[in-house]
Amino acid sequence: MRATPTSQEVLAIDGGTPVRKTLLPYGRQSIAEDDIQAVVDVLRSDWLTTGPKGAQFEEALAAWVGAKYAVAFSSGTAALHGAAFAAGLKPGDEAITSPLTFAATANCVLYQGARPVFADVSPDTLNLDPDRFAERITTSTRAVLPVDYAGHPADLDPILALAGRHGLTVIEDACHALGAEYHGRRTGSIAHMSVFSFHPVKHLATGEGGMVTTDRADLAESLRRFRNHGVSSDARQRHASGQWHYEMVLLGFNYRLTDIACALGLSQLKKLEANLARRREIAARYTAVFWNLPGVLAPSVRPNVNPAWHLYPIRVNPEQLNTDRAHVFRALRAENIGVNVHYIPVHLHPYYRDKFGYKGAEYPAAEAAYEQLISLPMFHGMADQDVEDVIAAVSKVLAAYSL
Repeated sequence: MRATPTSQEVLAIDGGTPVRKTLLPYGRQSIAEDDIQAVVDVLRSDWLTTGPKGAQFEEALAAWVGAKYAVAFSSGTAALHGAAFAAGLKPGDEAITSPLTFAATANCVLYQGARPVFADVSPDTLNLDPDRFAERITTSTRAVLPVDYAGHPADLDPILALAGRHGLTVIEDACHALGAEYHGRRTGSIAHMSVFSFHPVKHLATGEGGMVTTDRADLAESLRRFRNHGVSSDARQRHASGQWHYEMVLLGFNYRLTDIACALGLSQLKKLEANLARRREIAARYTAVFWNLPGVLAPSVRPNVNPAWHLYPIRVNPEQLNTDRAHVFRALRAENIGVNVHYIPVHLHPYYRDKFGYKGAEYPAAEAAYEQLISLPMFHGMADQDVEDVIAAVSKVLAAYSL
């Protein structure tokens, strides 16, 4: 819906001067010389994959989040698949998750031949609503995959309590939430398994990459075998012991993360505290402005939670504007602010509509949020002027379309 601006300042979409001369992306990696040197050192070593850096990275990340074990994977999606396998999902089983997530969260259930079942989100955090989760549990339910949307931890205590009563495995999709805290505990140390992503727009980047953390030795062993063709030992172990024999004990995949990526991850891990602090500074600055700005809803943060702020998703309030989210989105892009939308609810994608018969309106809270969401630029490499440009552009655009 296109409307006529009401402010005197001409928007870039209408021929005015953009707030910025160049596009500010919604996310971007930050790579320094020490990161580059760490990768170069591996390139000059004897091991490019399945070498010492992999084990070092796993041990360091496990210690950082407070888990006993961490198992690295080639991507966050591969890590989710590994967790679904380790949870024992198989044809005939069901696993419950949020519809407001990237498709990989639900797809990993399909990879195992099981059925993903959605439960609606809480309107404030847009995380899986424990009450809606409880309503969806059946005799076929084997696991639940709560998503830490935008870096705000899901309400894990009631989810874990429900899972315990029904014998379910809790796989926390913490791909947005490395470093987030829930009631004083870091994500990665709470659920039965927690999955992280190291995509370039995340808090810690390895290019592609993922990790599963757990306190259970049996799950860790299953994850290690699954990511290595189902083989009971890896090449480095056989090299160290001077033997050649190996056995394939289950049907696995090649989901290993290279030593090149792990070296980058180790280097980036040293900066994680600073990266998190910077994202929290940016979020605090945004919230201070947007909390009372007409036409927009700032993200909610529950008590006893410290989000990691992978995303900063605002919601356009249609009751206070004479236009819709789609036009606000285009207007912000014209101001050279690289906004995005996270996410189209999974059940509304054509594949899920065709396979499961979804028509829309099944999950009203998630679908209503989707119609309003806009993700603002949020990455730890943003300069103060970048942040102020975002604020200026949002304020300019909303003022133009306010009622």
